[in-house]
Amino acid sequence: MLHHASLGVSDIERSAAFYDAALAALGYVRVWDDLRPGQTGQAVGYGLPGGGDKLAIKHRPEGQRPAGPGFHLALAAPSRQAVDRFHAAAIAHGGGDNGGPGLRPHYGEHYYAAFVMDPDGHALEAVFNSVI
Repeated sequence: MLHHASLGVSDIERSAAFYDAALAALGYVRVWDDLRPGQTGQAVGYGLPGGGDKLAIKHRPEGQRPAGPGFHLALAAPSRQAVDRFHAAAIAHGGGDNGGPGLRPHYGEHYYAAFVMDPDGHALEAVFNSVI
C-alpha cells in the first residue's frame, strides 16, 4: 500500500548517522542523499541495496515535531538477531529505548520486536514475525 514514508528531522547529520546505523542492522542502506551543508531541503533516502527509497528523512530545523501518541513506524527485520542489532545500534547512536527486544505474544505467537525513539522523538519499531 505505501510507496514510502518521510520524517522531518531537526539535525540532518545527526539523524543520518542514527538511521545509517540503525537501518543497516536490518539490511537497509542509504540509497540516495541530497546533503548540502547550510542549505535548506536536505534529505536522505533509505531502502534495500540497489532499490529505491522506502523511508526518507528530511531536514526541517524549524518547527519539526514527531507525530503524536499512537503513531509509530514499524520496520521489517529479517531475523530476531537483526531486531537485537537494530535496538543496540539505535541506542548507541542517540536513540532512546522505548521497549527492548523480545517476544510480544499479545501481538502474535512469533512477534519479536524492539521499540526506540529516534533523536527527534519519532517512534520506531523493528519486527520479525515468523517462526525461526
